[in-house]
Amino acid sequence: MKISLYQRLAITLSFAFILMAYLLYWWSSELSQHSQHQAEQKLHLQLAEHLAHDNPLLQDGVYDKKALANLFHTLMLLGPSFEFYFLDPSGKILSYSADASKIKRQDVNIRPLLDLIENPQKLPLYGDDPRSTDKQKIFSVAPVYTNEHNTSETNTNESTQDKTLQGYLYVIIGGEIYDSVFQVTKSDQQLQQNIMLICGGLLLLLLLLLALFRYFTSPIRLLLADMQAIQQHKFDPAKVNLHKWPKNDSNEVNLLGCAFTAMVEQINAQLLQLNANERMRKELLAHLSHDLRTPLAAMQGYIETLAIKGDSISQQEREQYIATVLRNGKQLKMLIDQIFELAHLEDGQVSVNLETFPIGELLYDIVAKFSLKASEKNIRLTLNPQQCRYMVYSDIAKLERILTNLLENAIRHTPQQGEITLEVIQDKDKVKVSVIDTGTGISNEDIAYIFDPRYRASNATGDKKQHAGLGLAISKRLSMILNSELSVESKLGKGCRFSFCLQSVMT
Repeated sequence: MKISLYQRLAITLSFAFILMAYLLYWWSSELSQHSQHQAEQKLHLQLAEHLAHDNPLLQDGVYDKKALANLFHTLMLLGPSFEFYFLDPSGKILSYSADASKIKRQDVNIRPLLDLIENPQKLPLYGDDPRSTDKQKIFSVAPVYTNEHNTSETNTNESTQDKTLQGYLYVIIGGEIYDSVFQVTKSDQQLQQNIMLICGGLLLLLLLLLALFRYFTSPIRLLLADMQAIQQHKFDPAKVNLHKWPKNDSNEVNLLGCAFTAMVEQINAQLLQLNANERMRKELLAHLSHDLRTPLAAMQGYIETLAIKGDSISQQEREQYIATVLRNGKQLKMLIDQIFELAHLEDGQVSVNLETFPIGELLYDIVAKFSLKASEKNIRLTLNPQQCRYMVYSDIAKLERILTNLLENAIRHTPQQGEITLEVIQDKDKVKVSVIDTGTGISNEDIAYIFDPRYRASNATGDKKQHAGLGLAISKRLSMILNSELSVESKLGKGCRFSFCLQSVMT
């Protein structure tokens, strides 16, 4: 059987309230009883002493058991709330005012009696009740001595007194008759108090439960309303006014609300990303199908021409046809390779081999690799500074791929007599690498989209058949794998600067 949050709160609060009410009642009863006993014992503290001194039987120090019993009975009739006992010095009961059949003890512990005689300020003190084997009650006590003998000497004014302890007059305050009468009265009062306490407690409990349940369940109702609203609007937070949950670590409902809001935003962002990716995928497939079809159609046309004409064409024409087929085949292979490379990078399962190496050696190799291609377009390719001895911690192969793509892109968009510079700058614990060209540049409208696959700027130049438009997208993803960020700065007609940072290693 499952118990709801409401039921758990109700049960817990009910038990807590009942326990608290019981403890409060028990504490108040104990405090009231303690105060009552203290006041009664203090009020009757000298009772036994006065009886011992004022009564002839006790004053003489010689008691008659029957006479004392009659005396105690008379005193109990005059004071029904008291019980009288005469004890010997060891605490043994010698005479008493009660019915003999009701006496459960033959002796009384003498220690509390001596404590009260020695220190009457420490109240209340409890002594053994002869009518019970385990109960204790407040009492009054006085020592009883034998008759005093005074001897006077004529030559001196000194007097000597000889006293012998005969026993103790032990008076129980609040005896059996008092307890029985008081208990009846107290039970009637207690019944009324209990009824009032229960009614008041139930009313207070109801009000407290209503207030607490409203307080505790209000955030849950708000969260449920947000969930239902966001579900109706297909997880679009722009169409729903979600509740602003305070970030309170001590409130689980607030934390749940914050987590739900973050989840909705994450789901919405993922949906938007999926829609954008789907749109880009369709556009990419459309562009790639066109790019694949173009060289394939060219290859097919020239091959069919060679097959149809056979030996009727000249050797020179045959070589031109074959060269065109090879060129289109290389372009097709390059496009397919880039498609597979981009898909592999987007899959996120790329291994990274990080190592420490001098960045200058890699840059020298790349400059040498592109020197011939740059000189064919009469472009000046330089490295700044010429002596580059910075040590970096990165992946050489992926870094070379990034720089290769950036240089191919720079050479393609830089006109003759232009200049391309590989610049390296030490920036604290980073090494900033930049590829700077004096090419056509990129407009402000296009600069935000140049890293998208198959995007071509509106002012793009160069041979469209020599590239697939995936180089910058591949470079962007490779830089992210290397925990870097490929950025671009450009002015239309004045060139571009592509930059990224690497982790520097101090030597």
